[in-house]
Amino acid sequence: MFLAVFTPSESSGAPPDVALVRRLLQRDVNAFEELYDRHSRIVYGLVLRILQQAATAEEVVQDVFLQLWRNAAQYDTSRGPFLPWLLTLSRNRALDHLRRKSERQRRREEQADELPAVVAVPDFESCLDEKRRALRVRELIGELQPQQRRAIELAYFEGLSHSEIAAKLQEPLGTVKSWIRNGLLKLKEGLQSTA
Repeated sequence: MFLAVFTPSESSGAPPDVALVRRLLQRDVNAFEELYDRHSRIVYGLVLRILQQAATAEEVVQDVFLQLWRNAAQYDTSRGPFLPWLLTLSRNRALDHLRRKSERQRRREEQADELPAVVAVPDFESCLDEKRRALRVRELIGELQPQQRRAIELAYFEGLSHSEIAAKLQEPLGTVKSWIRNGLLKLKEGLQSTA
């Protein structure tokens, strides 16, 4: 682990990056933004060259700068300039990402090899049963009171909440909930009687 070590000779004419890292250690957001503006393009270029995917490269660049924010103390000025250190950090992050991706791919391939081959045989009986059930559900929905049917359609086919349905139908919330509950009970009873 590297430590941020600043010698007294740097304090007077400190290189810009070193001064920004020093401010970053004090959690100076402006210093972080300046470092990001100064180096994000070159970091992105390196990471993109390694990963070959723009969206993934953007994520890795964000990770690199997040790590810089959290662990700025890892930079040691005695080991060299800031930019090569940042690029090394970026390269390592990109390579780690590639390794994780190839490991996930390898696991998927192993799992695919372990699965037995499945031959799909058409199951005409289950298809016929599904069609019969769908037809029965349509019949049962048609038998509901219009308000119940409309409330259920809004809830299950349009994804509205009970309060949104109440607002849309301009009805009290309790009334809408009762319509939905009673309508679903009628559907359930109708389906159970045919099973």
